[in-house]
Formats: sequence, structure tokens, C-alpha cells
Amino acid sequence: MSAKSGQDGNQSGQVPPAIPGIGRPGAGAAVRKPVKPKQFRSTMLRLWRYFGNERKLLTLIFLFVVVSSALSVAGPYLIGMGIDAMTSADGGGVDFRLLETVLLVLLAAYVSEGALSFTQGWLMAGLSQRVVKGLRGTLFGKLQKLPLRFFDSRPHGELMSRVTNDIDNVSNTVSQSTVQLMAGCIGIVGSLTMMLVLSPLLTLASLVTVPLVFLLAKFVTRRTQPLFKEQQAQLGRLNGHIEETITGLSVVKAFNHERRSIEQFEEVNGKLLQVSLKAQIWSGFLMPLLGVINNIGIAVIAIIGGIMAVKGHVTVGLIASFVGYSRQFVRPLNEMAQIYNVLQSGVAGAERVFEVLDEKEEEKDPPGAVVLANPKGHVVFDNVDFAYREDVPILKRISFDSPSESSTALVGPTGAGKTTVVNLLTRFYDATGGRILIDGRDIKEYTRESLRQCFGIVLQDTYLFSGTIKENIKYGKPDATDAEVAEAAGMANADAFIQRLPNKYDTELTENGGNLSQGQRQLLAIARVILAKPSILILDEATSSIDTRTELHIQEALLKVMKGRTTFIIAHRLNTIRDADSIMVVDQGKLQEKGKHDELMERRGVYYGMFHQQFKNAQG
Repeated sequence: MSAKSGQDGNQSGQVPPAIPGIGRPGAGAAVRKPVKPKQFRSTMLRLWRYFGNERKLLTLIFLFVVVSSALSVAGPYLIGMGIDAMTSADGGGVDFRLLETVLLVLLAAYVSEGALSFTQGWLMAGLSQRVVKGLRGTLFGKLQKLPLRFFDSRPHGELMSRVTNDIDNVSNTVSQSTVQLMAGCIGIVGSLTMMLVLSPLLTLASLVTVPLVFLLAKFVTRRTQPLFKEQQAQLGRLNGHIEETITGLSVVKAFNHERRSIEQFEEVNGKLLQVSLKAQIWSGFLMPLLGVINNIGIAVIAIIGGIMAVKGHVTVGLIASFVGYSRQFVRPLNEMAQIYNVLQSGVAGAERVFEVLDEKEEEKDPPGAVVLANPKGHVVFDNVDFAYREDVPILKRISFDSPSESSTALVGPTGAGKTTVVNLLTRFYDATGGRILIDGRDIKEYTRESLRQCFGIVLQDTYLFSGTIKENIKYGKPDATDAEVAEAAGMANADAFIQRLPNKYDTELTENGGNLSQGQRQLLAIARVILAKPSILILDEATSSIDTRTELHIQEALLKVMKGRTTFIIAHRLNTIRDADSIMVVDQGKLQEKGKHDELMERRGVYYGMFHQQFKNAQG
């Protein structure tokens, strides 16, 4: 099955119908206005669930953090002992034996702490990447399960931003913040405990600055939280514009739109700059101001400690230890405040990811759904209604019967609903009224997989994937042999140009076959459908991009493929469907006329007028 749709515009101004693989027109359109993060705590708890099987390793990392923090907490105490050792001997001399022991223990503690920190960082890097890998896989899998309605209403570049930039933000937050949070909490508890043991009075003096730290952190993060959320949304807009411009670069150049495209880029990029600058400035305020608060705290400890030392209540070594513990106590508070600031970016990314994960998936097959085996291709539309929006109907009570192995052509003006009929038949959308039957059974009673396997679609704008020509032809039948691929290409008249390529069937294609002509891409799409051998063919202007000479060969190939299969042909050039078993004229969502070419010409109705108008334009 080809993976891209020729869009049939609609007169209602709604989102046009689509078939998987096509970029929605206007992919750089405005995105919904960003909102502030909804629930920070619930998002964090939800993210925690993705640690899943990694929790045993996380426990081991936690143990390493505990030991590492304990060694860090021992440092200031040992330093204080060393200072006191230099004045503890008689006459104020140095106790070299005690000093030597203290220095050796201190060296061992710092070396061990460094080794443990490296190990826990190494383990955490692997853990965080595996967690994010699982989250990214869940998100990509979710995208495969969402209905086309979801993609039709969102720029593709914005969705790509969620899979890449937002996931990377989560990755950075998890890898950088998890260990720091654990170490910070343990460090705070350990340092506070030692401070209380050494001097409750000095501890009370040092805690004076703690409320200031929390007030400052709260003040800053309240402003950075919505800014980081908006920054991610603006980044999504920028990605959408870049993706749209690169994809349609030939159109941009053809219409001399380069300057306007650059202006649009600068506009979006400027908005991203403004919000990013605000976010970084506000977050940048935090650490310098925290440093000022910390220095004030140390000054208070030094003054009170000096007074107590003069009075003989404490030793110089104890004051030195206490200053070290005060730094260890306040530093994690500062780091945690900064980490919380960083978490805003990660949570903003996680929320955008979870917004997609919370979207309603394509409806599952109902209980008792049957497999459509050996389909004959008898299609019936029974009073089918459809609307993309409830207040604007697109199809109104469409009814027709297409017997097995028959060919039915759908004609009408742009926006009449022709492609919508095909989208309903393939269940890319579900009818809002009436029934669609294949072989006498409502298509909703079949499994989607078996239903779609019976279709082969060749569309006006085909889509080819990056890979070899052989892989693209085998897309609808991965287990096909090389001989089957060559046979299908031969039937589609594609073998001739393939053989002229340097690597023939192993020629690598760029994105959407950019290194082939439009006609060559169309030939490969036709070969892909021929190889799949579907029961029902859908041809949406399948030869519109091919020259007249090649079209004759393709028409011959399609006639062979159509033989013994039910075929639906969406056509604007009426001379290509004169031999169809039935021609249906669709206009304003209604079935205006139906019959063979000669019958419709005799009626001198809508079809007659359309045919003669085209003939007149061709002659003129």
C-alpha cells in the first residue's frame, strides 16, 4: 500500500482528509498557545514509573551515594581534628602522629569518595539512557496507534520536536538531577546531624539563612516554570517551520519565497530567543544570589564562633569543621534549588510527551472481530454520512453498490468528498452515519489489519522511504523474492529505468525518493501495489505525474492489475475513466449522478457538462 494521499480539499475549510505518510498542508501553522505546566508532582510521579526494571540498579546507586556522602561528611570533621592536632601538644606544639593519621584518613576518604562518585555517575548515565529509550519507544509506538485526525490537526515538525527535543530534555534532567537530588538529601541530613553534635548554638545561627534560600528558590522557579514550558512550545514551532521549509524547498524557490521564509524563521526564532532569554536570565539569578546568602551565613558563623572561641567554649578546629559543614549543608540546598530550576525544563518536556501519550488511540477492534480472509471485493455504501466537524457535514447519505471485480470511478470538483469516500472505505476515518460493507459484512466487524491488507493504493503524490528501490517495492510484501520484485517492476514499466541506475535495485533513495523524478517515483509506487496483489485497488490520479507516452504503458499495466479486482478510481481527467463500469459524480457531499460514460453523456447532466468543459479547455 502506498503511504501517501492525494488530498481532496473540502469546501468547508476544515482539516483535509489524509492517508498515512503525507505531510499535512500548512505544517508550519500556528500551534496551540502554550500553557503553564499543569501538575509538576503528578508528572514527576508518572515519569518515575518509567524507571521500572531499573529500580534495583537505582538502589545500588543509592547505596553508593550514601557511602560517598558519608565520606564527604567525614571530611570537615577530619579537617577540624587536623587543625586541633597542630595546637594540642604541650606548649602549643604540633601532634605530628595525630596529624599524620588524620591526613592519611582524609586522603583515603577523598579518594574513595571520588571513585564512588565516578562509579555512580557511570551507572546513572546508562540507567537514564535506558529509561529515556523506553520513553521514546513508548511515544513512537503511541504515534503509530493514533488516528489520522490527530496528525491532520498538528504540524509534523512540532510532533518531531516532542520525539526529539522534549525527550532529550527529559534525558538530561534524569541523568543530571537524580544522583544530585539523592546526594543532596543525604548531605543535608548528614551535615545537619554533625552540626548539631558539634554545636547546637552555631547550628541555630547557620539555619538563619535557610528560609532565605527557600524563598529565593520559590520566587525564581515560579517565574521560570511557565517560561521553560513556553520555550519548548516555541522550539516545536521552530522545528515545524524548518521541516516545512526544507520539505517544500523547491516550491519556496519557485515562488521566490526565500526572503519571506527567512522572515518567518526570524520571527519564530526571535520569539524563541525572547522566551529562552527570560528563562535563562531568571534561572541565572539563582546561583549568584544564593552565593550572597551563603557568604552571609558563613560570616554569621565566623563572628559567633570567634566570640565562643575567645571565651573558650569551642576550639579553632571545631569552628573550621563547622564552617565546612555549613558549606556542605547549604551547598545541597543551593544545588537542589538549581536542580529544581532545571527540572522545569525536563518537566515541561515530559508534560508535552505525556500529552501525546494521553491522546485517544484509534479504536481497537471490537470483541469478536473477524479476519477478512479471501475477500471478493463487493463494496456497498449504505446511506453513509461523515463530517470532520459535527456542524459541517462532508458526505450526506451516500449509497452505492460496487460488485466484485468492477471498476468504479469517482469524479467531481475539488472538495466534493471523493478522497473522503476512500478514507472511509479503508477505515482511516469512521463514518458518522450509515454503514459500509465489504462482502456483505460491516467493515467495523473486521479487524483493521485484515481489512487494510485487502487494499492497494496508488496516490497522486506517492511517498517513498529512505532505503533501496528493492526495499520500497517490497514495502507491501516484505517476504517477496527478488524475482517477484523484478516482475512487479516490469509490469509497472519501472524495470527499464531501474536497470539504467548504477546499483539497479540496490540504489539508495533519499527521503521520499528525492533523487528520482516524480514519474519514476510514481512507477515504483505502482510496482509496490502490483507486488502486494490486493483484492481492492484505489487509484487516486495514479498517472497524473507521468508523461503521455509512459501513461499509455501504465494504463496497460493497470488494466492487467485491475482484472479480477474491485477498483476505485479517483480522477479529474475524465478521458481516463471512460471505460469504468460505473462513474459516480460527487458534488457538495452528495452523489449527484451514477452510470456508465455513455449513459451519463446521454443524460446531459453534471457529468456531461464537466466532460465538455474539459474537452473545450483541452481544445482551447
